[in-house]
Amino acid sequence: MRLLYVHERFGALAGAEANAHITATELGQRGHTIGILHGPSTGKNEAAWQTTFPFRAALGEGDNSAVVKKALADFLPDAVYVHKMADLAVIQTLVESGAPLLRMVHDHDIYCMRSYKYNYFTREICTRAASPYCIFPCLASVVKNSGGGFPLKWVSYSEKKKEIALNRRFDRMVVVTNYMRDELLNNGFDAKRIEIHAPVPRMGDPNLRSSFSDRNLIIYAGQIIRGKGVDVLLEALAQVKTKFECVILGDGNHKAYCEELSKKLGLADRVTFKGFIPQEELKGYYRECSVVALSSLWPEPIATIGLEVMRYALPVVAFDAGGIKDWLIDGEDGFLVPWMDRAKFAARVEQLLNDKPLAKKLGEAGLKFVSERYDFETYIGDLEKMFARVIAEKSKK
Repeated sequence: MRLLYVHERFGALAGAEANAHITATELGQRGHTIGILHGPSTGKNEAAWQTTFPFRAALGEGDNSAVVKKALADFLPDAVYVHKMADLAVIQTLVESGAPLLRMVHDHDIYCMRSYKYNYFTREICTRAASPYCIFPCLASVVKNSGGGFPLKWVSYSEKKKEIALNRRFDRMVVVTNYMRDELLNNGFDAKRIEIHAPVPRMGDPNLRSSFSDRNLIIYAGQIIRGKGVDVLLEALAQVKTKFECVILGDGNHKAYCEELSKKLGLADRVTFKGFIPQEELKGYYRECSVVALSSLWPEPIATIGLEVMRYALPVVAFDAGGIKDWLIDGEDGFLVPWMDRAKFAARVEQLLNDKPLAKKLGEAGLKFVSERYDFETYIGDLEKMFARVIAEKSKK
């Protein structure tokens, strides 16, 4: 098959880029011809991306309709696989081309004007479909501008409705959890055109197991931004009476606030902010870890860090937010805590610190679960079958 990926960036950056690169690399190794239509470069790991995508077409400023048409004519794809792409001229040109179209839904960008489906002020998770409610009282038309310049920017509700309508015309929408499937259904997408294919990280080190030592190490790994709830995690940890050590791994614009909050809560001698560390260094922490804390307050599409740590037989304590419940089964492979319930979160963490046999049992159950349900080879094989199905369906029309 000739598969044309479409993505707003070129190079490594975050989870969407990691998924696009690893799936394209594996599909290329299986004999498929891979190309990419892409936006600006991230400047990271470009050499590997150039190897994975022998055919490359770059989008520019302004109307990219002509660029899209030329890329389609030059590459002649059997199917087009869109990842993150907000440029409606690109999406509309692809829809009008008649090519078999599939889209990986990484997050809430398609149907949420704020893109993260929770209220910035109250932090409550939004359960509504896109509607005039987004304009008022949600006030989602005015959002933070992360691109520099004026700190706020305007988001058009009519353009968002157009984006949803265009994406409904895709032959397949690929989601990562039942929660994300329900979000699309809530926004009027056809159930027959939605498939669940959870992104699967490669297997961890099969020989690595935690010592579950008396160090009572708690790990948080991820971005330190408001939606990730590190501040709420700290407020929960302040209620833990058992001796512990917590290491916060990651960076973000909420880090300074959380560091100051940690001091105010009297946690400075027990909580350490280590910043971003390379993937290989994480294993050193996994060897000593007793509990992994996942404190996200925004509705996570899946939270792949949870699947990653489960591959090292580590128990997870998380708030019930978004798609986390797809893989974290309360009392079986960790603990799923009611959203924002700091006392319950603290109690569950403390329970695992004081009961190491239980922590090991839940960790091993998690490893078994992800090994059986989230197998990488099966994941890639299922993507192949989906592409073939869509191409065959389209050829009959």
